[in-house]
Amino acid sequence: MMTNNDIFKKLRVALMLRDDQIVEILELVDFRITKSELGAFFRDEKHENYMECGDQVLRNFLNALVIHLRGTKENPKSPTDVLAKHKAQIPAKEGSKDRPEFKAKQKDEEGARGDKPGGKATAKADYKKKPSFKKGPAKTPVVEKVKYNFGKNKK
Repeated sequence: MMTNNDIFKKLRVALMLRDDQIVEILELVDFRITKSELGAFFRDEKHENYMECGDQVLRNFLNALVIHLRGTKENPKSPTDVLAKHKAQIPAKEGSKDRPEFKAKQKDEEGARGDKPGGKATAKADYKKKPSFKKGPAKTPVVEKVKYNFGKNKK
């Protein structure tokens, strides 16, 4: 069974939120929490400083998250824009290449597959043909074809 802590952890990872961002989000619904209290929710259950996430904390976080992503009626936001800002705020690791997206980029303007150097995509793709195996001499049947009557006598 998933606990509130598991749900909170999964939301933090999925939305790429840092602890300070979560504190700011919770302040949208006037719920004050410190980073150390927040860190206790994300610890391992066996850790001495682990704290169970109560229903009230998770409920307030979800309500604040809705306001954070969608905005209010007076000031609506686009959730994709908000998530893009979160993604942009994540610092790139020193040893990794700059890969903001995992999708392969198209290499030509026409939107072709990208594996052909220059040129338009055609309707029929040039795939490598499977190697054809030469068949040996046709097999001779061991038993001749027999017609079964299934117990019916022909007269």
